[in-house]
Amino acid sequence: MMRIRSALFMPASNIRAIDKARGLACDAVILDLEDAVAPDGKVAARAQALAAARAGGFGDRLLVLRVNALDTEWGEADLAAAHGVGFDAVLLPKVSHPDDLALARATLGAVPLWAMIETCAAMLALQAIAAAPGLACLVAGTNDLAKEMRCTPGVDRLPLLPHLVAIVTAARAHRLIALDGVSNVLADTPELAAECAQGAGFGFDGKTLIHPVQIALANRAFAPTAEQLRWAEAVIAAFALPENARLGAIRVDGAMVERLHLAQAEQIVAGAGSAGLPA
Repeated sequence: MMRIRSALFMPASNIRAIDKARGLACDAVILDLEDAVAPDGKVAARAQALAAARAGGFGDRLLVLRVNALDTEWGEADLAAAHGVGFDAVLLPKVSHPDDLALARATLGAVPLWAMIETCAAMLALQAIAAAPGLACLVAGTNDLAKEMRCTPGVDRLPLLPHLVAIVTAARAHRLIALDGVSNVLADTPELAAECAQGAGFGFDGKTLIHPVQIALANRAFAPTAEQLRWAEAVIAAFALPENARLGAIRVDGAMVERLHLAQAEQIVAGAGSAGLPA
C-alpha cells in the first residue's frame, strides 16, 4: 500500500491549481467539490474535476475526488459522475453513519471510499463506519468537528486529542489509512511543524493539507527519520542471523527486541521505500 504522507486539497474550480498539483511533491491530490467551491460553481467544478481525471498526468500521486455531502443538492450527482472516470478514491464528507457509505457504494461500484470523520455522530458510530465494506481511509475533519463540538482546539488541539486517537485506533483495527486533519497555518512555521509531528506521533499515516507550502513539512514529519531507519535495519539484520531464527526475543544495540519489533522494523523500511527514501 502506498504511503500517504501528504494529501493536498485543491479546489476543482481552479484549473491553474489543478495543473500545478500535477507537479507538486504531495502523495495524493484531492480535487475538492465541497468546501473550496461556492454553490454557484459546483456544477462547473465537477466538470473540471472529471476532465482532469480523464486527462491524467498526476504521476504516482493518488487522485481523489471529494464530493459534496449526500444531503446536498449536488452530492448524488457528484457520486454518479465519479464512477469509472479514473479517480483512485472518492472522499465522502459529513459521514455520520455507515448507511451513508452504503448509499455511496451503491452508486460508485468498486471505486474505493474515503470517509471524513467530522461530526459528533460519526465519533459515536466510528466502529461501525470503519467496518464498512470498501472503505479504504479515515480522514479527520478537525475544523468541522471542532465547530460542531463548540470547542476551541488551540495550538495543542487539546479538546480534539481523544477523537484523533480514536480515529487512528479505528483505522488500525480495520487496516485502513488514517489521515490527520488540515492545519489552517499557511506557512512553514514551528506551529505547523509541531502539529505535523503530533499527528505522526499519534500514529496517523499522513496529513491532509490546504496549501502547497505545507507539503514539505508533512512529508518530513510522516517519513521515517534516519535514526528510525538505522534501528529498523539493525533489527531486521539481527533476526536474519541463523542463530536467531528460532528466537522470539534477542538483544540489539543493548536493548531487548521481540518479533513484534521486527514487524515494526519491516513497516518502517517499507514506509521509507514507498515514500521514495533510501532504504
